[in-house]
Amino acid sequence: MMAEGAIPSDYETAAERHEPELRLWLRLLTCTSMVEGEVRGRLRDRFSVTLPRFDMMAALDRAPEGLTMGALSRRLMVSNGNVTGVADRLVAEGLVSREAAPGDRRSAVIRLTPRGRQAFAEMARAHEAWIAGFFSGLDADEIAQLMDLLGRAKRSVRASLRREETP
Repeated sequence: MMAEGAIPSDYETAAERHEPELRLWLRLLTCTSMVEGEVRGRLRDRFSVTLPRFDMMAALDRAPEGLTMGALSRRLMVSNGNVTGVADRLVAEGLVSREAAPGDRRSAVIRLTPRGRQAFAEMARAHEAWIAGFFSGLDADEIAQLMDLLGRAKRSVRASLRREETP
């Protein structure tokens, strides 16, 4: 958690004289950084877990059949080396299991153990409550409006990226 009286990074202050699109990006980045930093601290303080470990457990929770290391790497958008290090620690703690993939002994499938599933469920409930608290100043209509606008922003970014890919 942030130290009392600490001011979170506010990337917007650097862009007061810039175009609205840059200010929008910096506002999104500021909100994301504020929430992520607080979540990291709370996970560490309450559960002694890092955000990458929480993220891996969340991905595995959504895939009860397990995931290969490569699939985990793609879902988490990190290198295979990062996934291996986090998985090794979770295996050592008995929160995940690692087994040879059927039909491919070179590949491993990672799954939450019953203990890991129980631990993640507790973390996920707390995480959801924290996120709800962060946005409790918004009513349902405002949240719906933001979701709509952010969906449009996401489509705009995707379309722009596709245009850049085509010669």
